[in-house]
Amino acid sequence: MPVLIDIDSHEHHLFSRAPNGGTAAMASPGSRVECLDIGLINNMPDAALMSTERQIFDLVGAAAERLVVRLHFYTMATTPRSEWGHDYVRRYYRSTDDLLNGGLDGVIVTGTEPRAANLTEEPYWNSFVQLVDWARENTLSSVYSCLAVHGAVLHMDGVERHKLPAKCIGVFAQTKTTRHPLMHNVPATFRIPHARWNEVTERELVNCGYSVLTTSPQSGVDCFVKQQKKSLFVHFQGHPEYETQTLLGEYRRDMGRFLRGENEVCPTIPRGYFGMEAEELLTAYRRKALSDRCPEFFADFPADRLARDLRNAWHRPARHIYRNWLLYMASQRAARSRPPPLSGRNRTRPDSHRSGDPAFGHHG
Repeated sequence: MPVLIDIDSHEHHLFSRAPNGGTAAMASPGSRVECLDIGLINNMPDAALMSTERQIFDLVGAAAERLVVRLHFYTMATTPRSEWGHDYVRRYYRSTDDLLNGGLDGVIVTGTEPRAANLTEEPYWNSFVQLVDWARENTLSSVYSCLAVHGAVLHMDGVERHKLPAKCIGVFAQTKTTRHPLMHNVPATFRIPHARWNEVTERELVNCGYSVLTTSPQSGVDCFVKQQKKSLFVHFQGHPEYETQTLLGEYRRDMGRFLRGENEVCPTIPRGYFGMEAEELLTAYRRKALSDRCPEFFADFPADRLARDLRNAWHRPARHIYRNWLLYMASQRAARSRPPPLSGRNRTRPDSHRSGDPAFGHHG
């Protein structure tokens, strides 16, 4: 099925993509197509705006299968942007202020790079809090990614993030810890990319009523959930949506910042991501960057050679998780719109309206 895009211009880059043989289609005004309406709240920095759209579009498109999904693009007006960024979101996005008098089946809320020591001091904090409060009353489920996770749990339950001694970056094995419909058809152990400077811990989350679904000895908690009023809040400290080369691009960016003197910490090599030959190549490059730090050395970064043998080990489990999320919302929407059961002999059997997909009634 095509993924419908609620954008008024065919100039948007997603209209040329075709995940799994499908394409984006413009959502016609007043369209009555039965579909799941999902808002992408894209707060990523300007350089990652388009790639984040592409990642979410491709993942949702792969997960949707026979479901029809309509994506709506929003951003918080208080997110810092360049002149180009302001122009881009003006053309293709709506402000989250437009959400406050409406509802969606679900939202996916991205993080952004931290700028302040405390989340409550970020320039977008008040807008973010307003968005979270709206989501728990006006969505069936809400997905939060990376820094948005830390903001959501801080606002909802006072769970503080903790600074890590070094950036958690790489592709880490996650183990399922709880039987839950979102984990149906997901292997007992699978790999997910992480890239962050902070974390929230399992102990604090469990003490506040969260159910931890996946965790790792190396990267800590990844996926965890909690019902927040009308919405199931789903949190990923990792990045199931990442493309094959996304971590490579992030590492290259961080190395450039170090060589230019914008950051005093030389980035650590992503773990579990590169093959042995690539790791040796990158180790030699990093050693020279530390011994002879200069901006000119950035031109020698061996991006093409490093990318040659990269493999995406997380797309299949990520697709299963997002498939289960879409099915959850479809099931919830059907249940909430269902008329009350009839009394007497004509009463409807309680299971007669259940989704035909095995994800519901199975808690793998």
